[in-house]
Amino acid sequence: MDNKTQQFREFDFAAGELLLINKPFKWTSFDVVGKIRNSLKPLKLKVGHAGTLDPLATGLLIVCTGKLTKQIDSFQAEEKEYTGTMILGATTPSFDMETEIDHQFSIADITEDAIYNATMPFKGDIEQYPPAHSAVKVNGERLYVKARLGEEVELRKRFVTVSQFEITRIALPEIDFRIVCSKGTYIRSLVSDFGKQLNNGAYLAKLTRTRSGNFLLANAYEVADLVQYLREKREASQAG
Repeated sequence: MDNKTQQFREFDFAAGELLLINKPFKWTSFDVVGKIRNSLKPLKLKVGHAGTLDPLATGLLIVCTGKLTKQIDSFQAEEKEYTGTMILGATTPSFDMETEIDHQFSIADITEDAIYNATMPFKGDIEQYPPAHSAVKVNGERLYVKARLGEEVELRKRFVTVSQFEITRIALPEIDFRIVCSKGTYIRSLVSDFGKQLNNGAYLAKLTRTRSGNFLLANAYEVADLVQYLREKREASQAG
């Protein structure tokens, strides 16, 4: 019996479980919560996640059940770590690949030294604006809903902390990076601002959350594996 199967058998969802999930590409964080909630039926339990991941991002999503949902805010407040890839020389309205490129720039004169140096203004306590295409609510409605309707909204800046911003690979127009930051940091906004720092443009092409607090992506379950286990357990219970 492997370790994950052993952990599955010890679940007590009603008392409260903290589940580390590897969020699939193009799934919303709410999709993951809904899938797990449906898998727990007929149990009627609270299920929630700690820290939204954009649909185009993958990686660690903390899901809590039962009484442990009361601790979601504390889990969400933990430091986060991400790895990703940005594309230099172009921008999109959403700051990622959800929308089409709207502007392009020459990167012929950009050096590797300039790229490394451009990370410096984004280390420490910084201020940033959330992307117009984000889950932030303004007057009760999420920004991405307004953005898709073509509505303009006044964005409010927020203060976040970036403790590490490391460039791990340069193969222009691609730049790989690793970021360690406080909760509420928008990596898409940071990438967009990074492009501006180079008097150029950049958008996010790939993003993975690898850590949240002391919880690691390496220890996370695939949604399909967890759902299959819960289905088999329910069927076995009904058959018995």
